[in-house]
Amino acid sequence: MIEVQDLVKKYGEFTAVHGISFSVPKGQIIGLLGPNGAGKSTTMKILSCFMPATSGVIKVAGYDVYDDPMEIKKRVGYLPETPPLYLEMRVGEYLEYVAQLKQVEPGKIRDRVDYVAEHCGLKHNFKRVIGTLSKGYKQRVGIAQALVHDPEVVILDEPTVGLDPVQIIEIRNLIKGLAGNHTVILSTHILPEVVMTCERVVLIDKGRVKVDDTISNIAGGRSETLEQAYVRIVTSEAVAPA
Repeated sequence: MIEVQDLVKKYGEFTAVHGISFSVPKGQIIGLLGPNGAGKSTTMKILSCFMPATSGVIKVAGYDVYDDPMEIKKRVGYLPETPPLYLEMRVGEYLEYVAQLKQVEPGKIRDRVDYVAEHCGLKHNFKRVIGTLSKGYKQRVGIAQALVHDPEVVILDEPTVGLDPVQIIEIRNLIKGLAGNHTVILSTHILPEVVMTCERVVLIDKGRVKVDDTISNIAGGRSETLEQAYVRIVTSEAVAPA
């Protein structure tokens, strides 16, 4: 569903992403894990066609980011770290507005809005002004807008940052429920989020892939915790084979 080969992104003389490669099969949830500044958000923006790559081969749902960005946008639901919400709008009218922007067929808008509101636990807040919601419910609205056009791929950038423990568990369960019907990439610098939510992790640091493996294999064969494995990998100079 997603193919990334030798992705490079430069900002002038600074290289944020150094030729990373990974792939994601249909229906899988993977975690893009790494410290702040590792290049995660840049990679997410390129995959969702909000930012161009400098070089590399990047395909989403069979479409090339250079040749078919509009086709990719139709098939991707994207939640940036700061949800793109209009705080003065009510939840329901905002989701209907987003559905129109994402070219959901007029006759299907109401059904899709009702579906994502139910799926994201927003039915009881449907008529609430978004600005009056807690941060956890704003995150739910952000995820709902990413799902309203029934995308094949869902890209979530730091979806649990700043939430309280109860909200984190609720958002984790919501994300896990997307597996199978959607291909999901979750970007985070928080190790427990990947452990609790994802089937596989692509660990990047300083714009390079350090590990691409299942959670269970990261510390396999070593008498260390996942936290210790994470620190060992990030501080190592080694990179994952291409």
